[in-house]
Amino acid sequence: METHIWDVRAFKDNLHQYPYINDIKDTVIKGGLVAIPTETVYGLGANAKDEVAVKKIYEAKGRPSDNPLIVHVHHRKQLDKFVEHIDERVSKLMEAYWPGPISFILPLKSGYLCETVTGGLNSIAVRMPSHKIGRALLQVIDEPIAAPSANLSGRPSPTTFDHVFHDLNHKIDGIVNGDQSEEGLESTVLDCTQFPFRIARPGSVTKEMIEKVLPESVQDIHFTENEKPIAPGMKYKHYSPDTPLTIIENLNHKIDNNEKWKDTAFIFPESMKSLLPESAQFISLCKNAQDIKTANHNLYSILHSIDRSSDIQRAFIFGFEKKDQSEAIMNRMLKAAGNEIIKGDTL
Repeated sequence: METHIWDVRAFKDNLHQYPYINDIKDTVIKGGLVAIPTETVYGLGANAKDEVAVKKIYEAKGRPSDNPLIVHVHHRKQLDKFVEHIDERVSKLMEAYWPGPISFILPLKSGYLCETVTGGLNSIAVRMPSHKIGRALLQVIDEPIAAPSANLSGRPSPTTFDHVFHDLNHKIDGIVNGDQSEEGLESTVLDCTQFPFRIARPGSVTKEMIEKVLPESVQDIHFTENEKPIAPGMKYKHYSPDTPLTIIENLNHKIDNNEKWKDTAFIFPESMKSLLPESAQFISLCKNAQDIKTANHNLYSILHSIDRSSDIQRAFIFGFEKKDQSEAIMNRMLKAAGNEIIKGDTL
């Protein structure tokens, strides 16, 4: 399959002037798969009303069929066609954080979206991206778009055009080149089918932020591996590089320098570089342990880069202290590392 490349970066302030904008729209409307940029990660978009097109997403990614998708919209009025109702409390959160990196799981009104997009559930996750190009594309296409991350299932999510091209060239109809994703981690997914709400997947909109708008509205409960997944990233192995990855917690001493580290990468804050062996490769995750926003932005690009380096055979990554702001990145890192964690004093 030929994968078309549409470089729209020069038109991000007025996408309607892009010469081939109708080609992108027609590709999606006619059942094709197009990777589009969002502020979180690049999404692999298909018409959420088209059963055949949505099934192509699962085939292209190698994604389990019971793993539901998030539907992307450019305006709240689109929800009227496929959402049963929106609670007033959810409306307050939408007013506060949409467009933006949060998805809401809402009761589904049947008959409009195709069945495959829900993973067999009676609910649907919806999001309105804030990315200038991504949202403009949704406006041009003007259909609800199912869009999981534009990568092979289980791999680190794509935050750049190059990441998408590496995984999906010749597997999908097109890729929109539209700059790097700002956030770098997937959206928060909030289950609003019950109250108190539950966070099905943590992201940059945290529990603390949600409860600033709606105090005591989020239940502290964790989903189990046996539960049917109601959001992407819950059940299956995700975000994993091919390079073996281990999380290091509580590193408080300098690691002895010797040849055993020569094929190893340490992915750490710059402030901790002096504790790491000189013979290893240092990769900057962020400035310091409090710089979580930068770490979020950099994580997936780093995981992609270590797989492309022939000099790196294993990698260790800094484990952040558990708190509201670090929940999302630790969620991704634990899945990427297969829950492999060691204490710094063992090195």
